Amino acid sequence: MLRRFRDFWNADWKRFLQRTRTVYICGMKMHPSIQLTGLAIFASLIISLSACTGSQKSSSSSKDLDRLVGMMQGSFNSSAQAKRDSNYYDISLEMCPIWPHNKDAHWLYVEQAVTAIKGKPYRQRVYRVSARPDGSFISEVYTLPDEAGFVGAYLTPEKFKDLRPEDLVLRNGCAVILHKEGDGFKGATEGDGCESNLRGAKYASSKVEISAGRIHSWDQGFDAAGKQVWGATLGGYEFIRQAQPSR
Repeated sequence: MLRRFRDFWNADWKRFLQRTRTVYICGMKMHPSIQLTGLAIFASLIISLSACTGSQKSSSSSKDLDRLVGMMQGSFNSSAQAKRDSNYYDISLEMCPIWPHNKDAHWLYVEQAVTAIKGKPYRQRVYRVSARPDGSFISEVYTLPDEAGFVGAYLTPEKFKDLRPEDLVLRNGCAVILHKEGDGFKGATEGDGCESNLRGAKYASSKVEISAGRIHSWDQGFDAAGKQVWGATLGGYEFIRQAQPSR
């Protein structure tokens, strides 16, 4: 392969440089008349193109991450689904951004409750959403040290100013891995490492589909034998974005 590059340089590539005064790569002006060896020039071209491609991928991933988080945050409920199917409850889902100045990832406070008793949430979590090197995204799940003190904090996110990420407890095995799919995102937990002891469960799983104005979420708990012991059985909950959060 190296010999072929030398042959190319000694013939066609030199003639090309003699005819060409200026080359543009990724918008940068390159002067082929610089006295470099043929192989060095060839290597610099490859490196420049690789760096340009890597930068473009990073920018695209960052935009997709911002879009994903934008779709996740807001006020949602499953009232429309509950009205047409009595197998589902009317559940409220609130997700609001916290720690906006933290640059390592996006952080969301999450609160879920039966809408009729919204002041008594059955789930409070903090999600850390970030991009992964392979182009996918990960939503890591954390618990709060004092859940009662943060009930309704989606209305007053400034409550989190005295709390630090280090104060949270990571729920190992409960992260959701998300991939871009069409105009939205789709993902799930991996394996059976997300521990749960609710109603005799051994582990829990989550599947989610996120699109503009809609989150489809299916949480299930399974016992040691793999039998489902909690969660919807016919399919996930369909949460529709609401105009503003309710109390």
